[in-house]
Amino acid sequence: MPHLHVLLAEDEQSLATVVTNGLRERGFTVDTVHDGRDAVWRARETAYDVIVLDIMMPGLNGYDVVRAIREHDAQTPILMLTAKDGEWDQADAFELGADDYLTKPFSFVVLVARLRALARRGGAGVDAPLRVGGLRLDSAQHRVHRAESEIDLTPREFALLEFFMRHPGQLLTKSQILDDVWDLPLADHGNIVEVYIGYLRRKIDTPFDLHTLETVRGVGYRLVADV
Repeated sequence: MPHLHVLLAEDEQSLATVVTNGLRERGFTVDTVHDGRDAVWRARETAYDVIVLDIMMPGLNGYDVVRAIREHDAQTPILMLTAKDGEWDQADAFELGADDYLTKPFSFVVLVARLRALARRGGAGVDAPLRVGGLRLDSAQHRVHRAESEIDLTPREFALLEFFMRHPGQLLTKSQILDDVWDLPLADHGNIVEVYIGYLRRKIDTPFDLHTLETVRGVGYRLVADV
């Protein structure tokens, strides 16, 4: 995936530094501000791939920033990053024009996956749940079900499954998986892909006596629909 240009508006400077440095290590270009008014100014002056906003900021809060940005820009995806956790907070964010929502404390792996997904969608809004056969993944709610059974996944397992479910039936190489899910070159992977494929199978297939996550020996893996 091409390098992404991200605006991060976060008033907690220690967290902003950690997120900024982590994203830059993964190839993102990041502009960081700590004030809502600065966020609005930056968003109007620069074309970003994704904007990340904290809700509780000085100057203007995140809701006001979203409103101000959407008055001038209907396209750039916006992810809200906040310590608040409640369906009304999420509803307010979505109503004003945010595209996704992540609650602190959050997994950095999930943040990166959400940013990439938002950039791919180009501001088209939160995806509808993904479905492959009886498997259902809701990225907005971070939940996975097989038929009526909910499946508990770690953030990395979730990111891996989401990648497969965005390419149902498609043969995915280790290189493609590492690039999208781990940000690692092929030479540095060890057997991490094989290990996590095993973890994922034990959760999405084995309890249901299914074999939907297939290995194509020497090439890669694919996720197929259960019959």
